[in-house]
Amino acid sequence: MELSVNIDHVATLREARKEDFPDPIYAAIEAELGGADGITLHLRGDRRHIKERDLELLIRIIKTELTLEMAPTQSMANIAARVKPHCITLVPESSGEVTTQGGLNLLQVKEDLKLYISELKEKGIVLGIFIDPDAEQVKEAVRIGAQYIEINTTKYSGLKQLKQRNLKDEIIQIARVAKAARREGLKVHAGHGLDYRNIQALLSVTEISTFSIGFAIVGRAVFVGFRQATNEMVRLIKGVK
Repeated sequence: MELSVNIDHVATLREARKEDFPDPIYAAIEAELGGADGITLHLRGDRRHIKERDLELLIRIIKTELTLEMAPTQSMANIAARVKPHCITLVPESSGEVTTQGGLNLLQVKEDLKLYISELKEKGIVLGIFIDPDAEQVKEAVRIGAQYIEINTTKYSGLKQLKQRNLKDEIIQIARVAKAARREGLKVHAGHGLDYRNIQALLSVTEISTFSIGFAIVGRAVFVGFRQATNEMVRLIKGVK
């Protein structure tokens, strides 16, 4: 299992005062030094945190894989085709949302994304879809040519330990979707709301190859530094004591 560190909230802190620091580029470097297998960032339409400058610098500087989260719009496709990140995860965007509210509902997307995905894949970019843990979404992801899915763990992350039955049910559902995706030849990523505690139960879902985690690591980094905060998560995921 691998860890891709989402650095969006370093940029959120930078934008809180419209300064040129803290720089998410430095955070990405520290994450790599802490053992991260990749870096993730979400370039939003409103540019509320990550900027094109960040994306352009990161693709040149980091040594691991860069995953760009983006909405499936033509303007974003144009940027991606120019910058050529290693991977793209297509996500939904809603005006005014604090963070991504759910997976991209492929059954309700008005336009068929098959051609959109095909054109980006022709650029040598690996394409994935951020979906809720639903087997029907997996089938649609396969149909339109996705190469991996990222399972939205928001519901799981929001459950408290006191609700053990609900927690177990959600883990079972995530595992079912992960197994279904692997049977279809898709790689499986997971993320959203994961932290140093709730990540542990999902480590039993061996079909998940990569976890995407950001806010918890950024929050921990306030106290111990970005490199150590990343390394602590890496050690949990990889089972290193």
